[in-house]
Amino acid sequence: MVVQTSARIKEGTESRERKVEPTKPTKKELTGKEVILAVLARAADESAFLARLAEDPAEALGEYYTLTKEELAALASGDIKRIERWCGKLDKRHATWLWCRLGQEKW
Repeated sequence: MVVQTSARIKEGTESRERKVEPTKPTKKELTGKEVILAVLARAADESAFLARLAEDPAEALGEYYTLTKEELAALASGDIKRIERWCGKLDKRHATWLWCRLGQEKW
């Protein structure tokens, strides 16, 4: 009986351990690439945010506190080459802000 009881205790402990599910990542755990793509998607989907980016990029990007200074600078300036180096080739939707930013450049 003692052997059987020990086996049941061990079995019960193992089944409880298996039930633990991994937690979903929070916004704070997103990588720089994921946050950059989220900013670009938001700019494509929300015209008010796109206008804020065009008017004052530092203010518009202020809520994205997990981005590095380098990432913020690349987004603010519309540095497509650097952003694509980090994130890969952008589709048309994600490139919306960058093309708008480049259109603002005065030559």
